[in-house]
Amino acid sequence: MELGSILQFLESKTILVTGATGFLAKIFVEKILRTQPNVGKIFLLLRAADTKSAKQRFHDEIISKELFRPLREKWGANLDAFILKKIALVPGDISYEDLGVKDSKLREEMWGQLDVIVNMAATTNFVERYDIALGINTLGAKNALNFAKKCAKLKALLHVSTAYVCGEKEGLILEEPFTMGETLIGVSQLDINHEKELVEERLKELQAEGCTEELITSTMKDMGIQRSRMYGWPNTYVYTKAMGEMLLGHFKENVPLVIIRPTIITSTYKEPFPGWVEGVRTIDSVLIGYGKGKLNCLLGDPESIIDLIPADMVVNTMIVAMVAHASQPCEKIYHAGSSLQNPLKLFHLHELFFIYFRHNPWIDKHGNTIRVSKGRFLSTIAGFHRYMAICYLLPLKGLQLVNMVFCQYFKDIHMDLNQKITLVKRYVELYKPYLFFKAVFDDMQLEKLRRAARESNVEGDMFYFDPKCIDWEEYFMKTHVPGFIKHVMK
Repeated sequence: MELGSILQFLESKTILVTGATGFLAKIFVEKILRTQPNVGKIFLLLRAADTKSAKQRFHDEIISKELFRPLREKWGANLDAFILKKIALVPGDISYEDLGVKDSKLREEMWGQLDVIVNMAATTNFVERYDIALGINTLGAKNALNFAKKCAKLKALLHVSTAYVCGEKEGLILEEPFTMGETLIGVSQLDINHEKELVEERLKELQAEGCTEELITSTMKDMGIQRSRMYGWPNTYVYTKAMGEMLLGHFKENVPLVIIRPTIITSTYKEPFPGWVEGVRTIDSVLIGYGKGKLNCLLGDPESIIDLIPADMVVNTMIVAMVAHASQPCEKIYHAGSSLQNPLKLFHLHELFFIYFRHNPWIDKHGNTIRVSKGRFLSTIAGFHRYMAICYLLPLKGLQLVNMVFCQYFKDIHMDLNQKITLVKRYVELYKPYLFFKAVFDDMQLEKLRRAARESNVEGDMFYFDPKCIDWEEYFMKTHVPGFIKHVMK
């Protein structure tokens, strides 16, 4: 595999980015604008009713973010002119044909100019409404592919999926494509068209019955979980992403297709500055609970490997893979993770959180210093249930009896505690596959790409994506946790 200059490839190229307000998409756009200001144009697909709404979303959710500070410092008063020249906003919706782009002139312009389409549109909610997840994660992928087929000079379609489309498989997970209709439990073939029809029929039934929007949402969420588990996936997110991959692989024809499967994405390792993160991501909910002194125990196998990868390394992987396979009628799949090259175990992560907050305690809104205890691991689900029974269910029973004696005086307290216990159980059920994950993601194909990048000696310092260089202790102590506190916890 030969790899030419990445910056030279990006020069004068026209790129469409879907899911443009997402965490990863913003980092991708910033990287291109900062490293190759001579890029032709970047079209950003934004879910918006019109251009005015798209402009508002671009300002509020993208360009005003701290992430773009280095770009603002570089361009100063000329930034607005630079953005106006390089960024084109496209109101639309990936759930629809032609990406929901209503302006026919704009569609024709894109079909004539686009060199690369980068599809990052996704809903990552594990318990999303089935109709919404199917529309964005599954059918949205096919809509992006169909749009790509209409582009006269397209060189690559890059699709961002997730490594966890593997479900609950154990052992070494290979960088292999799905076949159409494949399931994870060997049952009869999965029919995506039938899934679409089932959703449409169920929605019509619910609407005909005059159901409230709240009930429709609840029913659609339950349907997503039920259908995903029927075919072997643990949640609606990874199930619908897997189906999206199936559609891309089956209908791609001669479109050069690259699928990137990241693992758990964390804050930036180095660029545009270390520690930028947005929102509460997977491991950060644990970080918050620990820092605020509300996490006395941690459920999970302490020896299990937690596969993390900084966001800027994922973006660099995307860019290098996109350049490497441009204009090649292929389907390449890459795992972007660290479990094989630089594994981090759950107990080590737990230790790092404890050490950080012991030396840098959280100060609450009242000015009180939060002291953290190390806590303990609950290494089995049975151990979790015992812990819940002793620490919460027994006191709840006691409160129920007291409530009866005092004529429901403690009714609100009892209901609140009961709801919290139910919610914790639900989250444990949802996250159980990842708390006891027993797989490692093979990245042999990505290692070949890394080797090709090294041998070609092309902008390696700028487009780094080798997780072996990460010192996890230093990364968490000096980058991720301080960055999360600054940008999210504040």
